[in-house]
Amino acid sequence: SHLGRLYRCCSGDTARHRETKTLQKKRKKTRGHKMAAYDVKICCMGAGYVGGPTMAVIAKMCPRIKVTVVDLSQKIIDAWNTGTKLPIYEPGLEEVVAVGLKRGNLVFSTKINESIAEADIVFISVNTPTKTAGIGAGRAANVKNCELCARTIAEVSTSDKIVVEKSTVPVRTSDAVRAVLEHGAKPGVKFQVLSNPEFLAEGTAVPDLETPSRVLLGGMQTPEGLKALETVVDVYANWVPREKILTTNLWSSELSKLVANAMLAQRVSSVNSISALCEATGADISEISRACGTDPRIGPKFLQASVGFGGSCFQKDILNLVYLCESYGLRECAEYWNWVVQMNEYQKSRFSLNMVRSMFNTVTGKKIAIFGFAFKKDTGDTRETAAAFIARDLVEEQARVHVYDPQVSRESMFAEFKYTLNLSEETKPGLGELVVTSPDAYSAAAGAHAIAIATEWDEFKTLDYKKIYDSMAKPAFLFDGRNIVDAAALREIGFTVYSIGKPVGMK
Repeated sequence: SHLGRLYRCCSGDTARHRETKTLQKKRKKTRGHKMAAYDVKICCMGAGYVGGPTMAVIAKMCPRIKVTVVDLSQKIIDAWNTGTKLPIYEPGLEEVVAVGLKRGNLVFSTKINESIAEADIVFISVNTPTKTAGIGAGRAANVKNCELCARTIAEVSTSDKIVVEKSTVPVRTSDAVRAVLEHGAKPGVKFQVLSNPEFLAEGTAVPDLETPSRVLLGGMQTPEGLKALETVVDVYANWVPREKILTTNLWSSELSKLVANAMLAQRVSSVNSISALCEATGADISEISRACGTDPRIGPKFLQASVGFGGSCFQKDILNLVYLCESYGLRECAEYWNWVVQMNEYQKSRFSLNMVRSMFNTVTGKKIAIFGFAFKKDTGDTRETAAAFIARDLVEEQARVHVYDPQVSRESMFAEFKYTLNLSEETKPGLGELVVTSPDAYSAAAGAHAIAIATEWDEFKTLDYKKIYDSMAKPAFLFDGRNIVDAAALREIGFTVYSIGKPVGMK
């Protein structure tokens, strides 16, 4: 095992990457013998939105580290191995993956047991969805996948390993992982469990990984735990300044991830609550966001009013936090955070209701175009996207919905309908005919009575809206759920425009 003697594995500043006494000793012992191909081997369980990009960047930055990403899905692994048809869309990711694949120190494989057995460090980066049944259903995180990973690690490991939680998990999950490892360990095999939550934003995952605001690592405050922490710190220190690598105890690290997402979502819900007040009073939410955001104590980020937040993290992590608070008897704390989610639900339903009311209280039989289905721009991720809720509400009113998104497939769209909203051909006969996927924005809007902008893709800012207006039924409505178009210019063309939190056109 290389544990406890991990070296600086990337070339760079000699002051940062000075040889340790251990390395010097190793070189003396191995003189005249061929040195090992890699100083350290990492295995990551899970080739999804977190595991794939994170490991690709580690492999790119550290040529002396072998990184193997394993997954049960042959289809996903095959997609990663193409290097060009990756299973996820993320700007700049293809180039990063290409570096590791070409060099040979980045491997995607379904050989789970073999890859774990040869690794020094094993990252657990699997999905932890909200429970759908049983105790805590609808709020608590389901950590079944993490436990299964721990059991597999214990079963196949014949040498000491550092096991790193990369998945977003409830606080003290590490206790369960450690217990499973210890009870399943072979004689003489020792494990150290660390927490290393990710702070990636989809759409900017590559720069977030290459120049992170911080890297957080939590471990047991014992000599063995601190030694394991330093080992993984050394991996990141190859390209991340040491002052940006924060170390804490295990439980602070696990909880920090939930709290970070909860506080970001809280800002979104806060500004969205004020957007409703702006529409009632004639104030402009953009001006309020600018006025508040210039206060250095507040800052401008996450103060843009919208149709609501989506994605795999915000709602799931807040509900997890709510359940944790309830579990420890902190009812008021639970209610406080639950209202962040409730405000988000209110904002989505308010947007749909405004569409129906504005269009003479009926959309039955009307064609409505939805621009964008991903939960945000620069990603193909549809999880908890506001667009799905808007489409559902319109379909319930018997509208004909035509959706265009540059990165979302029809398959992904309908998978999200079924998983999050239980909306399918079985529950809503004729769904496939009511929801049409269009090849471009112009065909989606042709003959439509209204457009709803649900995702802030840059291309929607530069469309030929005069051409679109001429092709639509009149009066032509545009509901801007992201406040990205020039409402005044569109009104000059002839559109009836409704923007979130804006005083004009909302009465």
